[in-house]
Amino acid sequence: MVECQCERRQPRTSGIPRPALKSATRIGGRHSLSRAYYASSVVVCEVLMMVDESAAVTGARIPLHVSRSIRVYDAMAAQKDINLLMGFDFHEYVSITQTTPTKGRTFPNFRPDRSTIRPGEGYWVVGLDRNNGVVLTNATRLYDLSSSNFAEHLRSLRAFYSDPTAHADVDDRCVCRAATAEEMTGKIAYNGDLWVRRDLRGQDVPRMIARVTHRVSYAMWAPDFLCALVARWRVDKGLPHYPHHEPEGSILRLVKEDVAEDNWLVWVTGRELESDANHPCEHLFAAPSFDACSDLARR
Repeated sequence: MVECQCERRQPRTSGIPRPALKSATRIGGRHSLSRAYYASSVVVCEVLMMVDESAAVTGARIPLHVSRSIRVYDAMAAQKDINLLMGFDFHEYVSITQTTPTKGRTFPNFRPDRSTIRPGEGYWVVGLDRNNGVVLTNATRLYDLSSSNFAEHLRSLRAFYSDPTAHADVDDRCVCRAATAEEMTGKIAYNGDLWVRRDLRGQDVPRMIARVTHRVSYAMWAPDFLCALVARWRVDKGLPHYPHHEPEGSILRLVKEDVAEDNWLVWVTGRELESDANHPCEHLFAAPSFDACSDLARR
């Protein structure tokens, strides 16, 4: 674990209600909103320690260079006046997302009332502005598909509900024709529920968050695949952090959730994820970020 410094800052108290952030932790260390709610003293790498603790469930250990690269992207977020928070309690995550204006309902994959996420098998990232208003949300969870594959997991609706018999509507359907999904077995990290506030769209925020989640996922799980289901327009715009894509990944209808979508499957392999994590300063998207990268490389 990288050694840490301590900083002190009096955090703002507007925006998200305090109880909703009781286990969220400031990623880069400028302030923490962890268990004591708005504590004024914080260890810079507390979130990396939390990742390390969660990774220990799977026998992993967060490498030094990965922890440093996570701080690089947090510094990049700070340049956009975004404070990144990370948490592992999905009840809290839902309490945040359901009160965020203009954000749609969180998919059942990430809602504990519909899908169980065991300790060490999921985390979320929320971005806050200067007034603690939510500007972005994103979540990632791990599926153990050692005896199945991602295509079957989608078609059976178990990707969305722990118990489809109890929670799915009789007319719910998921068609997956992406051939690669049949080959996705083992540890599958699934990323979703990405939302960015309108005033920050078009500023590469999704790519920045993807860099954070790629490295955290690698550190926690070293998955065989990390994937997402996205609309065609996002593929057309380009997703450099997901080098592979295939149509008809999920033609989905969830009646009670008011969901009717036709999404592409996008993914990165475990080897590509490892290679990317081992070269943290090669793919930064903004020129100012190189300063942050160089600074952290000297620490």
